[in-house]
Amino acid sequence: MSIIRAEGLTKRLGADLVLQGVTLQVARGDRIALIGPNGCGKSTLLKVLAGLEEPNDGRVQRASTAKIGYLAQEPQLLSTATLYEEMLFAKRELRQKEQKLRALEAELTQRGDDEALLHRYDELLESFRLSGGYEYESQIHKVLSGLGFSEGDEQKPIAHLSGGERARAALAKLLLEEPDLLLLDEPTNHLDFAALEWLEEYLAGWKGGFIFSSHDRYMIDKLAARIWELEAGQLTEYPGNYSKYRTLKEERVTRQQKLYEEQQELIKKTEEFIRKNIAGGRFREAQAKARRKMLERLERVEPPPVVKSIHFTIPMGQPSGRLVLEVKDLVVGYETAADHRTVLFRLPAATVERGERVALIGKNGSGKTTFLNILGGELEPLQGTLQWGHHVTLSYFRQSQWEGFQSDRTVLEALMAAKHQTISEARHFLGRFLFSDDDVFKRLTELSGGERSRVALARLAQLGGNLLILDEPTNHLDISSREVLQAALQNYEGTILFVSHDRYLIRALATQIWEIRDGECLTYRGNYEYYLRKRSEEPSAPRCPQQQPKPDRRKRKPQRGRQKLEAKEAQLAQAVAALEAQIEQLEQEMQAASYAQNHRRIHELSRPYQEAKKNLEQLYDEWEIVLEELQQHG
Repeated sequence: MSIIRAEGLTKRLGADLVLQGVTLQVARGDRIALIGPNGCGKSTLLKVLAGLEEPNDGRVQRASTAKIGYLAQEPQLLSTATLYEEMLFAKRELRQKEQKLRALEAELTQRGDDEALLHRYDELLESFRLSGGYEYESQIHKVLSGLGFSEGDEQKPIAHLSGGERARAALAKLLLEEPDLLLLDEPTNHLDFAALEWLEEYLAGWKGGFIFSSHDRYMIDKLAARIWELEAGQLTEYPGNYSKYRTLKEERVTRQQKLYEEQQELIKKTEEFIRKNIAGGRFREAQAKARRKMLERLERVEPPPVVKSIHFTIPMGQPSGRLVLEVKDLVVGYETAADHRTVLFRLPAATVERGERVALIGKNGSGKTTFLNILGGELEPLQGTLQWGHHVTLSYFRQSQWEGFQSDRTVLEALMAAKHQTISEARHFLGRFLFSDDDVFKRLTELSGGERSRVALARLAQLGGNLLILDEPTNHLDISSREVLQAALQNYEGTILFVSHDRYLIRALATQIWEIRDGECLTYRGNYEYYLRKRSEEPSAPRCPQQQPKPDRRKRKPQRGRQKLEAKEAQLAQAVAALEAQIEQLEQEMQAASYAQNHRRIHELSRPYQEAKKNLEQLYDEWEIVLEELQQHG
């Protein structure tokens, strides 16, 4: 059964025709990746499907019973509530059922022998259970934690979160609402490596369907069962994931080119026959006229669209010695004006040899860019040494270079600012990136998404040296531009150390993985598959219990000695474990009573269940205070 059907969608944005006769169908459970160049209309198509914009022509039909959720490319959640309260709002229907249950329990204390009342309570309790009533709070904590929010973030007002945090909160809320179909426009924006992996696993287990627009080839490979490619207003569908799409598209283009050439040859021969025989007697003239009518009725095969491609190489210059970099006892961090040291991570030992490609990964804020700035000579490490090899010449592509697109410079000026060159040399170089004639005088702020990608590639192509330091080089690049950059980096003969969330690029390039985790930089001398295998073999870190509402800070007790705190913490941990087991047992008994329609037993269990949950919240509050005091003790 279809959730969405669309026929003949046409959509104009000003003078641009972004959708032209698009017809599509979305079934329940579909997993579709929407791809295409920057600025081709992917966001517009998702808004039309969500009902946020109307097409100029065509129609969209949506199943009346289906719940459709939409996430904008740059969502900004606006609310006066705290983060946790906003997530609770996503579960408002369950919370309403829970309030009705509490009201019925209060009535049952007065009229416990009322069979009709017990029956109503039993039905509502069963509905509450089947809807996830016993799990929704833990689900909220799970989703927020997965998307990179800490325990302390849960009680922050939404208004106090950064723009990126509000975007992640909007994604969390949408996931918790559990619509039948998710429409996600670049959902990986603002996600660090860990959150990206978590979202991928979460969507892999999603019960409904989703359509997601993304340049993340690794995610498309893992999640998509169908590919929609939007190009020049036309939507082409391919079965399978990204790897399958690449093969099928190449086959389709080759087949279309062959059909076009064969038809052109037929047309040429037929026209030649007509020319020779149109005046050659009644019989030959009749044949020529018949051929002419055949040509007039012939449905012409269009040639595959000519896509101007970019290919470039990154020059290396003089090669370095065998050893490029040796790190010993490095401490990465920064000092404040008050001489206070903040340690981000430690790297005891690591080496990089000529020709290696090192991928540096880790959570946002873990110190990746700080480390690159140390390599680039812009900062000093707090401790330790960096020993450079012979003849190492370094080129550093900073993440901040993307901010240059907000300037009023022209394309030509931006390129010339990055490297000393004449106007003629710069114009010739830009021509290789499809900027010709007056295109070079366009302001950066006026560029389309695809044009920005090409400027970024031109900047990258001007890097020199035998060691490239790259900070998120694929940011803002569409898929085709990422493919071009990947090919250039694969062909580069020097050494590369790069930070990226693009796992497809990491998988294609990396010979070492350095992961910043829990204040340590762990080195894996192997490719991305080796890293994943080794990480899966590592013992899992002990998991903290699901976080609960924060305690009132005014109720805190004075600092206690460390030994007493440790003893108290152990006692509380044991009490929490015991109470959690008791609650789980009560839930099982309530479910069993519900199946047996034993109304009296459900009523008997309800009060101890509520008391146990209340006691657990109090224990969590006290446990948190003790843990924070322990942390202050160091």
